[in-house]
Amino acid sequence: MILKLLAALAGALLGLPALADGLPPNVLKALKAAQIPAASVAVVVQPVDAPTPLVAHNAAPAMNPASVMKLLTTYAALDLLGPAYTWKTTAWIETAAVDGVLNGNLYLKGSGDPRFAIEHLAGLLRQLRVRGIQHIAGDIVLDRTVFNVPSIDPGAFDDKPMRPYNVGPDGLLINFRALRFTLQPDNGKPRLLQETPSEGLRLDNRLRTAEGGCGSDWKERIEVRLIPENNGNRLEFNGSYSPLCGEKTLNLAPLPADAQSSGLLRALWKELGGSLAGQVRGGGIPLGSKLVASHESPPLADAVRDINKFSNNVMARQVFLTLGNDTAPATPERARQRVTDWLNGRGLRFAELVLDNGSGLSRSERISADSLNRLLLDAWKNPVMPEFISSMPIVGIDGTMKKRLNGSDATGRAHIKTGTLDGVKTAAGYALDAQGRRYAVTFLINHAKAQAGSAAIDALLVWVAQRRVGEKAPLLENE
Repeated sequence: MILKLLAALAGALLGLPALADGLPPNVLKALKAAQIPAASVAVVVQPVDAPTPLVAHNAAPAMNPASVMKLLTTYAALDLLGPAYTWKTTAWIETAAVDGVLNGNLYLKGSGDPRFAIEHLAGLLRQLRVRGIQHIAGDIVLDRTVFNVPSIDPGAFDDKPMRPYNVGPDGLLINFRALRFTLQPDNGKPRLLQETPSEGLRLDNRLRTAEGGCGSDWKERIEVRLIPENNGNRLEFNGSYSPLCGEKTLNLAPLPADAQSSGLLRALWKELGGSLAGQVRGGGIPLGSKLVASHESPPLADAVRDINKFSNNVMARQVFLTLGNDTAPATPERARQRVTDWLNGRGLRFAELVLDNGSGLSRSERISADSLNRLLLDAWKNPVMPEFISSMPIVGIDGTMKKRLNGSDATGRAHIKTGTLDGVKTAAGYALDAQGRRYAVTFLINHAKAQAGSAAIDALLVWVAQRRVGEKAPLLENE
C-alpha cells in the first residue's frame, strides 16, 4: 500500500509543470552559445500519461515548423485513409492488340502514387508485353487528372529548380521526376554516368578536375543547364569535381513532367522490345476503354515511413493531396479543408494553423508548439499510433537523426521528426526517460541563427533521457 502511495506521489510530481515558464539549464546554455534568444524558441515536453506539461515555454505563438509539419499530414493520412491504403496505376486500351500491334492509344492513369518508381513502371510495361502488345501504333496518353493542381515554378522556393525536392505534385508522378547520375574520378576529367534512361536526352560533360579535398558543398560546385535541341534536350554539366570525392550520386530533376515521362517511357519500352509510332502526351481516358494492366503500390504505412524518416517533400505533397481526393479531382484547397475538418472532429481546433502543401517546404505554414504537442498526445491514443511513431527517425540510429547524439543517453530512446529551412530549426516526436516513461516533445526555433540551434534540441532530448521517477526538476533558469 505504501509503495503504491509513493508511486502515485512520484507520478503526481512528474505531472507538475515544473518548468512551465522556462527551459532546462543545458538548453538555455546551448541557446546562448548559438546566440538564439529564448523568445525565438517554443518548447513543450509532456508525459503522454500526464494531464499537464513538464515544460511549456512560449507554446502559444504560431511558428514555422518546417518539415515537422509532415507529422500532421502523415497522422491525418494514417487515420483518415488507414495504414493499408494503396494507390493503383493502371493501363487501358480501346481495342485489343492484333498480332502484337495495338492499333490505337495506350492510356496510363495515375492515382497520385507518391512512389511510383522506375522499377514499377518497368513492371507495368512488362505486363503489356506479356499480354501480347509489341507495337503501339497510336500514342501513349498520360492521365494525371486525379489531381487538379496549378503548375509551380520549381526554382521559386530556393532558386534550385533541378533539386528533386522542389518537384511539384503530379497525379502520375514517375520516379519522382528525377534522373540519377554517378560521378567518378578519372584521368583528365571526371566521368559522368547516366543511371536513369531517358530517350532524347544528351549529356554534355564539361566538368573539370578540382584541386584539393571534397567539401560538403561538392554539389554546389557543379552547374547544370538544360538546353533544348531539335530532337530532344542537352544537359550541360559545368564546374569542377574533386578526385577525393570518390564516387558520388547526383539526383536531378531537370526535365518538365511530359519530357521526363516521355524519355523514360520510350527508353524502357524499347528495352522490353516494344516500339511506339506516336507521341507521349497528356490526356484523359475515353469511355469504354478496357483495363489491361495495373500496379498497386505498397501500403500507406510504408510511404509514411519514407516521408518521416527521410523527410521526403515530394511524397508528403502527394499524400496531402490524396487527402483531398475523396471528391476527385483533388485540389490543395480540398486537402486543407479535409485536414481541418478531421482536426475539429477530434477536438483539435488549432486556430493559428496555416496549411500550405503539408510538407513543411513552405514559408507560410504555421502551427504552435502547443498544437503540435496536443497532436502528439492525441496520436498516442490512436489505433494508428504504432505506425505513426515507427515512421519517425530514431535518435542516433536512422533517418535524419542517424548522425545526431550517437553514443549519448538519448541514442535509440527517441523517435524524432526534424525540420530545417533558412531561419527555421525544429524537432518533434516522442522520447523515453531513464526509466521508460514516454514524453511528447516539441522544439521550434524561428530565428536568423536557427541553424546553430541543433545543440539546444539535442540538449533537451538528453535532458529527457536522463530523467528518473521521483527526481526533482532542476531549478528554473532564465536568460
